[in-house]
Amino acid sequence: MSFSHLTSGMQAPDFSLPDQMGALRSLSDFRNKKIALYFYPKDETPGCTTQACSLRDGFQDLTKAGIIILGVSFDSPESHLAFKKHHNLPFILLSDRNKEVAKQYGVKGLGGLYAQRVTFLIDEQGIIVSIIKDVDLHLHTQQILDGFAHS
Repeated sequence: MSFSHLTSGMQAPDFSLPDQMGALRSLSDFRNKKIALYFYPKDETPGCTTQACSLRDGFQDLTKAGIIILGVSFDSPESHLAFKKHHNLPFILLSDRNKEVAKQYGVKGLGGLYAQRVTFLIDEQGIIVSIIKDVDLHLHTQQILDGFAHS
């Protein structure tokens, strides 16, 4: 894995990507909010669906803790919209078609075909407070809550 250039305590690189509706979203749009920026390989694959549905099921707890969820993969906005509707996902999915943001964050894995499954926890000032490299597909909500609690 190649994300060693980003560590806790560093400023999270800003970016702009289209969401599932094609609207451009920037990380800086969410300043003053806690952000769980999660990279995942592909819409509608078993592991990614399990992870997304786990976050959906824990969404109320994450919202209560003031945490915004942003999912990122190389899929198109159209694919994200279908994935979001199919699984009733209440959070934003961002399309990194050019793989530039994955490259910035050092998570362009598997020969560059897919993003690695890594979550960056970013505080209200845009500082990375934790990086979850060993994502538990079923318990990811708790990993995020714990990551922010220990920061």
